[in-house]
Amino acid sequence: MAESLSTRAKLTWVAILYFAEGFPFGLLFDAFPVYFRTHGVSLTDIGLISLAGLPWTLKFLWAPAVDLWGKRRSWIVACQGLLAGDIGLFLLLEPAQSSGALWALLIALAVFSATQDIAIDAYTIELLDESEMGPANGVRVGTYRVALICAGGVFVALAGLIGWRAAFATAAVLLAGSALLSSRAPETSREQPMQESWTEVLERGIIGPLQGFWQRPGVVYVMLFVLTFKLGDMALGPMVRPFWVDRHFTPLQIGAIPGTIGVVSTITGALLGGRLTKTWGLFRALWVLGIAQAASNLAYAAAAALPPSQPLMYSASVIESFCGGLGTAPFLAFLMSACEKSQAATQYALLSALFGLTRSLSGAFSGLVTQNVGYATYFTATFFLAWPAFALLPWVKGWIGAAGEQQ
Repeated sequence: MAESLSTRAKLTWVAILYFAEGFPFGLLFDAFPVYFRTHGVSLTDIGLISLAGLPWTLKFLWAPAVDLWGKRRSWIVACQGLLAGDIGLFLLLEPAQSSGALWALLIALAVFSATQDIAIDAYTIELLDESEMGPANGVRVGTYRVALICAGGVFVALAGLIGWRAAFATAAVLLAGSALLSSRAPETSREQPMQESWTEVLERGIIGPLQGFWQRPGVVYVMLFVLTFKLGDMALGPMVRPFWVDRHFTPLQIGAIPGTIGVVSTITGALLGGRLTKTWGLFRALWVLGIAQAASNLAYAAAAALPPSQPLMYSASVIESFCGGLGTAPFLAFLMSACEKSQAATQYALLSALFGLTRSLSGAFSGLVTQNVGYATYFTATFFLAWPAFALLPWVKGWIGAAGEQQ
Protein backbone atom coordinates (compact mmCIF):
# COMPACT_ATOMS: atom_id res chain seq x y z
CA MET A 1 0.00 0.00 0.00
CA ALA A 2 1.06 3.59 -0.58
CA GLU A 3 1.17 4.38 3.17
CA SER A 4 4.18 2.07 3.64
CA LEU A 5 6.25 3.65 0.87
CA SER A 6 9.08 6.04 1.52
CA THR A 7 8.97 9.52 0.01
CA ARG A 8 11.83 8.54 -2.34
CA ALA A 9 9.84 5.57 -3.65
CA LYS A 10 6.75 7.71 -4.17
CA LEU A 11 8.73 10.33 -6.10
CA THR A 12 10.20 7.57 -8.26
CA TRP A 13 6.70 6.46 -9.23
CA VAL A 14 5.70 10.06 -9.91
CA ALA A 15 8.68 10.39 -12.26
CA ILE A 16 7.82 7.17 -14.10
CA LEU A 17 4.17 8.09 -14.55
CA TYR A 18 4.72 11.68 -15.66
CA PHE A 19 7.27 10.61 -18.23
CA ALA A 20 4.60 8.30 -19.65
CA GLU A 21 2.13 11.20 -19.53
CA GLY A 22 4.32 13.63 -21.47
CA PHE A 23 5.65 11.26 -24.13
CA PRO A 24 2.46 10.82 -26.23
CA PHE A 25 1.76 14.56 -26.12
CA GLY A 26 5.24 15.26 -27.47
CA LEU A 27 4.79 12.67 -30.21
CA LEU A 28 1.56 14.20 -31.50
CA PHE A 29 2.58 17.86 -31.47
CA ASP A 30 6.34 17.71 -32.03
CA ALA A 31 7.24 14.46 -33.80
CA PHE A 32 4.28 13.81 -36.09
CA PRO A 33 4.55 17.15 -37.97
CA VAL A 34 8.13 16.20 -38.91
CA TYR A 35 7.10 12.65 -39.81
CA PHE A 36 4.26 13.79 -42.04
CA ARG A 37 6.15 16.59 -43.77
CA THR A 38 9.11 14.35 -44.59
CA HIS A 39 6.59 12.01 -46.26
CA GLY A 40 5.08 14.79 -48.36
CA VAL A 41 1.90 15.48 -46.40
CA SER A 42 0.49 18.95 -47.16
CA LEU A 43 0.76 21.81 -44.71
CA THR A 44 -3.04 21.99 -44.60
CA ASP A 45 -3.29 18.42 -43.31
CA ILE A 46 -0.43 18.92 -40.86
CA GLY A 47 -2.22 21.96 -39.43
CA LEU A 48 -5.32 19.84 -38.88
CA ILE A 49 -3.33 17.63 -36.49
CA SER A 50 -4.06 20.33 -33.91
CA LEU A 51 -7.73 19.32 -33.98
CA ALA A 52 -6.71 15.78 -33.04
CA GLY A 53 -5.46 17.33 -29.79
CA LEU A 54 -8.94 18.45 -28.73
CA PRO A 55 -9.33 15.52 -26.27
CA TRP A 56 -6.70 17.16 -24.04
CA THR A 57 -8.84 20.29 -24.03
CA LEU A 58 -12.11 18.49 -23.36
CA LYS A 59 -10.90 15.77 -20.99
CA PHE A 60 -12.69 17.36 -18.02
CA LEU A 61 -15.95 16.18 -19.61
CA TRP A 62 -15.18 12.48 -19.00
CA ALA A 63 -12.93 12.91 -15.95
CA PRO A 64 -15.86 11.94 -13.65
CA ALA A 65 -15.88 8.48 -15.26
CA VAL A 66 -12.35 7.87 -13.95
CA ASP A 67 -13.59 8.85 -10.48
CA LEU A 68 -16.71 6.72 -10.59
CA TRP A 69 -15.48 3.46 -12.15
CA GLY A 70 -12.49 1.23 -11.61
CA LYS A 71 -9.11 1.76 -10.02
CA ARG A 72 -6.67 4.50 -10.98
CA ARG A 73 -3.92 1.97 -11.72
CA SER A 74 -6.21 -0.04 -14.00
CA TRP A 75 -7.02 3.06 -16.03
CA ILE A 76 -3.31 3.93 -16.32
CA VAL A 77 -2.23 0.46 -17.42
CA ALA A 78 -5.09 0.12 -19.90
CA CYS A 79 -4.40 3.51 -21.48
CA GLN A 80 -0.66 2.86 -21.78
CA GLY A 81 -1.29 -0.54 -23.36
CA LEU A 82 -3.72 1.01 -25.85
CA LEU A 83 -1.19 3.76 -26.63
CA ALA A 84 1.48 1.16 -27.36
CA GLY A 85 -0.87 -0.66 -29.72
CA ASP A 86 -1.98 2.58 -31.35
CA ILE A 87 1.60 3.68 -32.09
CA GLY A 88 2.48 0.22 -33.34
CA LEU A 89 -0.34 0.39 -35.89
CA PHE A 90 1.33 3.39 -37.54
CA LEU A 91 3.84 0.89 -38.91
CA LEU A 92 1.09 -0.51 -41.14
CA LEU A 93 -0.02 2.79 -42.68
CA GLU A 94 1.35 4.98 -45.44
CA PRO A 95 1.46 8.55 -44.05
CA ALA A 96 1.41 10.28 -47.44
CA GLN A 97 -2.15 9.01 -48.07
CA SER A 98 -3.68 10.85 -45.06
CA SER A 99 -6.29 8.09 -44.84
CA GLY A 100 -9.25 7.91 -42.49
CA ALA A 101 -7.51 5.10 -40.60
CA LEU A 102 -4.50 7.33 -39.97
CA TRP A 103 -6.67 10.14 -38.57
CA ALA A 104 -8.56 7.63 -36.44
CA LEU A 105 -5.25 6.51 -34.92
CA LEU A 106 -4.23 10.11 -34.22
CA ILE A 107 -7.52 10.88 -32.47
CA ALA A 108 -7.37 7.62 -30.53
CA LEU A 109 -3.83 8.45 -29.41
CA ALA A 110 -5.07 11.78 -28.05
CA VAL A 111 -8.09 10.21 -26.29
CA PHE A 112 -6.03 7.44 -24.65
CA SER A 113 -3.33 9.92 -23.62
CA ALA A 114 -5.78 12.49 -22.22
CA THR A 115 -7.56 9.77 -20.23
CA GLN A 116 -4.22 8.57 -18.93
CA ASP A 117 -3.49 12.13 -17.80
CA ILE A 118 -6.72 12.21 -15.77
CA ALA A 119 -5.90 8.91 -14.06
CA ILE A 120 -2.25 9.76 -13.36
CA ASP A 121 -3.10 13.16 -11.88
CA ALA A 122 -5.71 11.59 -9.61
CA TYR A 123 -3.42 8.69 -8.67
CA THR A 124 -0.63 11.10 -7.74
CA ILE A 125 -2.91 13.14 -5.48
CA GLU A 126 -3.94 9.94 -3.66
CA LEU A 127 -0.37 8.58 -3.47
CA LEU A 128 1.23 11.62 -1.84
CA ASP A 129 0.97 13.13 1.60
CA GLU A 130 0.53 16.89 1.76
CA SER A 131 4.15 17.36 2.85
CA GLU A 132 5.32 15.52 -0.27
CA MET A 133 3.39 17.65 -2.75
CA GLY A 134 6.09 20.30 -3.16
CA PRO A 135 8.95 17.96 -4.11
CA ALA A 136 6.55 15.90 -6.23
CA ASN A 137 5.51 18.94 -8.27
CA GLY A 138 9.15 19.58 -9.14
CA VAL A 139 9.60 15.96 -10.17
CA ARG A 140 6.43 15.82 -12.24
CA VAL A 141 7.22 19.02 -14.17
CA GLY A 142 10.83 17.96 -14.71
CA THR A 143 10.07 14.45 -15.97
CA TYR A 144 7.20 15.70 -18.14
CA ARG A 145 9.63 18.09 -19.84
CA VAL A 146 12.18 15.29 -20.24
CA ALA A 147 9.45 13.25 -21.94
CA LEU A 148 8.79 16.12 -24.35
CA ILE A 149 12.51 16.23 -25.17
CA CYS A 150 12.53 12.47 -25.76
CA ALA A 151 9.42 12.57 -27.97
CA GLY A 152 10.13 15.73 -29.95
CA GLY A 153 13.91 15.51 -29.90
CA VAL A 154 15.38 12.06 -29.26
CA PHE A 155 12.60 10.22 -31.13
CA VAL A 156 12.94 12.45 -34.21
CA ALA A 157 16.75 12.22 -34.12
CA LEU A 158 16.46 8.45 -33.73
CA ALA A 159 14.22 8.31 -36.80
CA GLY A 160 16.98 10.08 -38.72
CA LEU A 161 19.45 7.38 -37.68
CA ILE A 162 17.42 4.15 -37.89
CA GLY A 163 14.33 5.11 -39.90
CA TRP A 164 10.79 6.07 -38.95
CA ARG A 165 9.40 2.53 -38.75
CA ALA A 166 12.10 1.41 -36.33
CA ALA A 167 11.59 4.59 -34.29
CA PHE A 168 7.83 3.94 -34.03
CA ALA A 169 8.49 0.34 -33.02
CA THR A 170 10.84 1.61 -30.31
CA ALA A 171 8.20 4.05 -29.03
CA ALA A 172 5.56 1.31 -28.95
CA VAL A 173 7.89 -0.98 -26.97
CA LEU A 174 8.67 1.89 -24.58
CA LEU A 175 4.99 2.45 -23.82
CA ALA A 176 4.29 -1.28 -23.55
CA GLY A 177 7.13 -1.51 -21.03
CA SER A 178 5.64 1.46 -19.21
CA ALA A 179 2.30 -0.36 -18.98
CA LEU A 180 4.00 -3.42 -17.48
CA LEU A 181 5.89 -1.24 -15.02
CA SER A 182 2.75 0.72 -14.08
CA SER A 183 0.96 -2.54 -13.31
CA ARG A 184 3.37 -2.88 -10.38
CA ALA A 185 2.63 0.58 -9.01
CA PRO A 186 1.38 0.51 -5.40
CA GLU A 187 -2.33 0.57 -4.86
CA THR A 188 -3.78 3.72 -3.32
CA SER A 189 -6.59 3.78 -0.82
CA ARG A 190 -9.45 6.15 -1.37
CA GLU A 191 -13.00 6.55 -0.30
CA GLN A 192 -15.46 5.28 -2.87
CA PRO A 193 -17.28 8.23 -4.40
CA MET A 194 -20.94 8.68 -3.73
CA GLN A 195 -23.11 7.32 -6.49
CA GLU A 196 -24.26 10.29 -8.52
CA SER A 197 -26.06 10.68 -11.78
CA TRP A 198 -24.27 12.38 -14.67
CA THR A 199 -26.60 15.36 -14.17
CA GLU A 200 -25.45 15.70 -10.57
CA VAL A 201 -21.81 15.29 -11.56
CA LEU A 202 -22.10 18.02 -14.19
CA GLU A 203 -23.90 20.31 -11.76
CA ARG A 204 -21.29 19.87 -9.05
CA GLY A 205 -18.19 19.67 -11.23
CA ILE A 206 -18.84 22.06 -14.13
CA ILE A 207 -22.03 24.12 -13.96
CA GLY A 208 -21.51 25.29 -10.36
CA PRO A 209 -17.94 26.57 -10.86
CA LEU A 210 -18.94 28.20 -14.14
CA GLN A 211 -21.70 30.10 -12.39
CA GLY A 212 -19.06 31.45 -10.03
CA PHE A 213 -17.23 32.88 -13.03
CA TRP A 214 -20.26 34.42 -14.71
CA GLN A 215 -21.24 36.26 -11.56
CA ARG A 216 -17.97 38.19 -11.51
CA PRO A 217 -17.61 41.49 -13.43
CA GLY A 218 -15.48 41.46 -16.56
CA VAL A 219 -15.69 37.71 -17.14
CA VAL A 220 -16.08 38.10 -20.91
CA TYR A 221 -12.87 40.14 -21.12
CA VAL A 222 -11.02 37.57 -19.05
CA MET A 223 -12.15 34.67 -21.22
CA LEU A 224 -11.16 36.55 -24.37
CA PHE A 225 -7.78 37.31 -22.77
CA VAL A 226 -7.21 33.63 -21.98
CA LEU A 227 -8.06 32.78 -25.59
CA THR A 228 -5.74 35.38 -27.11
CA PHE A 229 -2.69 35.87 -24.87
CA LYS A 230 -0.77 32.97 -26.43
CA LEU A 231 -2.64 32.99 -29.74
CA GLY A 232 0.46 34.05 -31.69
CA ASP A 233 2.55 31.32 -30.10
CA MET A 234 -0.10 28.67 -30.65
CA ALA A 235 -0.60 29.68 -34.28
CA LEU A 236 3.14 29.58 -34.96
CA GLY A 237 3.86 26.23 -33.30
CA PRO A 238 2.33 23.73 -35.78
CA MET A 239 4.28 25.21 -38.70
CA VAL A 240 7.72 25.38 -37.07
CA ARG A 241 8.80 21.80 -37.66
CA PRO A 242 7.42 21.58 -41.21
CA PHE A 243 9.40 24.77 -41.87
CA TRP A 244 12.57 23.04 -40.70
CA VAL A 245 11.82 20.11 -43.01
CA ASP A 246 11.22 22.44 -45.97
CA ARG A 247 14.54 24.17 -45.21
CA HIS A 248 16.12 20.73 -45.79
CA PHE A 249 17.21 20.04 -42.24
CA THR A 250 17.49 16.34 -41.40
CA PRO A 251 15.41 14.63 -38.68
CA LEU A 252 18.63 14.36 -36.66
CA GLN A 253 19.16 18.13 -36.82
CA ILE A 254 15.50 18.86 -36.07
CA GLY A 255 15.55 16.50 -33.10
CA ALA A 256 18.73 18.09 -31.75
CA ILE A 257 17.79 21.77 -32.11
CA PRO A 258 14.04 22.64 -31.80
CA GLY A 259 13.26 19.24 -30.27
CA THR A 260 15.93 19.34 -27.55
CA ILE A 261 17.71 22.69 -27.23
CA GLY A 262 14.39 24.45 -27.92
CA VAL A 263 12.66 22.67 -25.02
CA VAL A 264 15.59 23.46 -22.70
CA SER A 265 15.33 27.11 -23.79
CA THR A 266 11.60 27.08 -22.98
CA ILE A 267 12.28 25.73 -19.48
CA THR A 268 15.00 28.34 -18.93
CA GLY A 269 12.69 31.11 -20.10
CA ALA A 270 9.88 29.90 -17.84
CA LEU A 271 12.17 29.88 -14.79
CA LEU A 272 13.38 33.40 -15.53
CA GLY A 273 9.81 34.50 -16.29
CA GLY A 274 8.69 33.22 -12.92
CA ARG A 275 11.41 35.19 -11.15
CA LEU A 276 10.62 38.37 -13.10
CA THR A 277 6.90 37.97 -12.39
CA LYS A 278 7.63 37.82 -8.67
CA THR A 279 9.90 40.90 -8.91
CA TRP A 280 7.76 43.07 -11.19
CA GLY A 281 4.28 41.97 -10.25
CA LEU A 282 1.86 40.07 -12.44
CA PHE A 283 0.33 42.96 -14.37
CA ARG A 284 3.66 44.41 -15.50
CA ALA A 285 5.04 40.93 -16.29
CA LEU A 286 2.06 40.16 -18.54
CA TRP A 287 2.81 43.33 -20.51
CA VAL A 288 6.59 43.10 -20.80
CA LEU A 289 7.03 39.35 -21.10
CA GLY A 290 3.96 39.09 -23.32
CA ILE A 291 5.48 41.57 -25.75
CA ALA A 292 8.76 39.62 -25.74
CA GLN A 293 6.78 36.44 -26.43
CA ALA A 294 5.00 38.02 -29.40
CA ALA A 295 8.10 39.71 -30.85
CA SER A 296 10.08 36.45 -30.81
CA ASN A 297 7.91 35.11 -33.64
CA LEU A 298 9.61 37.65 -35.90
CA ALA A 299 12.82 35.65 -35.54
CA TYR A 300 11.19 32.86 -37.53
CA ALA A 301 9.73 35.40 -39.94
CA ALA A 302 13.25 36.66 -40.60
CA ALA A 303 14.56 33.12 -41.02
CA ALA A 304 11.83 32.48 -43.60
CA ALA A 305 12.41 35.73 -45.50
CA LEU A 306 16.21 35.45 -45.71
CA PRO A 307 18.29 32.83 -47.55
CA PRO A 308 18.57 29.50 -45.67
CA SER A 309 21.18 29.66 -42.93
CA GLN A 310 21.91 27.23 -40.11
CA PRO A 311 22.95 29.94 -37.59
CA LEU A 312 19.78 31.91 -38.38
CA MET A 313 17.54 28.86 -37.93
CA TYR A 314 19.24 27.85 -34.70
CA SER A 315 18.98 31.40 -33.35
CA ALA A 316 15.30 31.62 -34.29
CA SER A 317 14.57 28.37 -32.45
CA VAL A 318 16.35 29.42 -29.26
CA ILE A 319 14.88 32.96 -29.24
CA GLU A 320 11.29 31.87 -29.90
CA SER A 321 11.43 29.00 -27.38
CA PHE A 322 13.06 31.11 -24.66
CA CYS A 323 10.61 34.01 -25.07
CA GLY A 324 7.68 31.60 -25.21
CA GLY A 325 8.78 30.34 -21.79
CA LEU A 326 9.05 33.92 -20.53
CA GLY A 327 5.43 34.61 -21.49
CA THR A 328 4.13 31.31 -20.11
CA ALA A 329 5.17 32.06 -16.52
CA PRO A 330 2.99 35.15 -15.91
CA PHE A 331 0.15 33.68 -17.97
CA LEU A 332 -0.08 30.55 -15.79
CA ALA A 333 0.18 32.78 -12.73
CA PHE A 334 -2.76 34.80 -14.05
CA LEU A 335 -4.85 31.66 -14.55
CA MET A 336 -4.26 30.73 -10.90
CA SER A 337 -4.93 34.28 -9.73
CA ALA A 338 -8.24 34.37 -11.59
CA CYS A 339 -9.61 31.31 -9.77
CA GLU A 340 -11.67 31.44 -6.57
CA LYS A 341 -9.97 29.42 -3.85
CA SER A 342 -13.11 27.49 -2.99
CA GLN A 343 -13.41 26.14 -6.54
CA ALA A 344 -9.83 26.54 -7.73
CA ALA A 345 -9.26 23.05 -9.13
CA THR A 346 -12.30 23.00 -11.39
CA GLN A 347 -12.06 26.64 -12.47
CA TYR A 348 -8.36 26.25 -13.31
CA ALA A 349 -9.15 23.14 -15.34
CA LEU A 350 -11.83 25.04 -17.24
CA LEU A 351 -9.53 28.00 -17.93
CA SER A 352 -6.83 25.60 -19.09
CA ALA A 353 -9.36 23.98 -21.41
CA LEU A 354 -10.19 27.39 -22.84
CA PHE A 355 -6.49 28.01 -23.43
CA GLY A 356 -6.16 24.57 -25.05
CA LEU A 357 -8.96 25.49 -27.42
CA THR A 358 -6.72 28.26 -28.74
CA ARG A 359 -4.04 25.71 -29.62
CA SER A 360 -6.45 23.43 -31.43
CA LEU A 361 -8.37 26.05 -33.42
CA SER A 362 -5.43 28.27 -34.41
CA GLY A 363 -3.33 25.26 -35.34
CA ALA A 364 -6.11 23.85 -37.51
CA PHE A 365 -5.96 26.87 -39.81
CA SER A 366 -2.19 27.33 -39.69
CA GLY A 367 -1.37 24.92 -42.51
CA LEU A 368 -4.04 26.20 -44.87
CA VAL A 369 -2.92 29.82 -44.45
CA THR A 370 0.78 29.01 -44.69
CA GLN A 371 0.26 26.98 -47.83
CA ASN A 372 -1.38 29.99 -49.48
CA VAL A 373 0.78 32.90 -48.24
CA GLY A 374 4.13 31.30 -47.44
CA TYR A 375 6.10 30.90 -44.23
CA ALA A 376 7.49 34.45 -44.00
CA THR A 377 4.09 36.14 -44.30
CA TYR A 378 2.39 33.70 -41.98
CA PHE A 379 5.07 33.93 -39.27
CA THR A 380 4.86 37.73 -39.44
CA ALA A 381 1.06 37.55 -39.09
CA THR A 382 1.38 35.48 -35.89
CA PHE A 383 3.17 38.46 -34.31
CA PHE A 384 0.06 40.60 -34.80
CA LEU A 385 -2.28 37.87 -33.52
CA ALA A 386 -0.89 38.48 -30.05
CA TRP A 387 -1.91 42.14 -29.85
CA PRO A 388 -5.65 41.81 -29.02
CA ALA A 389 -4.64 40.38 -25.65
CA PHE A 390 -2.78 43.57 -24.75
CA ALA A 391 -5.86 45.66 -25.55
CA LEU A 392 -7.75 43.50 -23.03
CA LEU A 393 -5.19 43.80 -20.21
CA PRO A 394 -6.66 46.95 -18.59
CA TRP A 395 -10.05 45.22 -18.45
CA VAL A 396 -8.74 42.08 -16.73
CA LYS A 397 -6.52 43.84 -14.18
CA GLY A 398 -9.21 43.58 -11.54
CA TRP A 399 -9.01 39.79 -11.66
CA ILE A 400 -5.35 39.79 -10.67
CA GLY A 401 -5.05 38.85 -7.00
CA ALA A 402 -3.32 41.00 -4.47
CA ALA A 403 -0.29 38.72 -4.63
CA GLY A 404 0.16 39.62 -8.25
CA GLU A 405 -0.18 43.34 -7.73
CA GLN A 406 3.26 43.91 -6.22
CA GLN A 407 4.91 46.71 -8.09
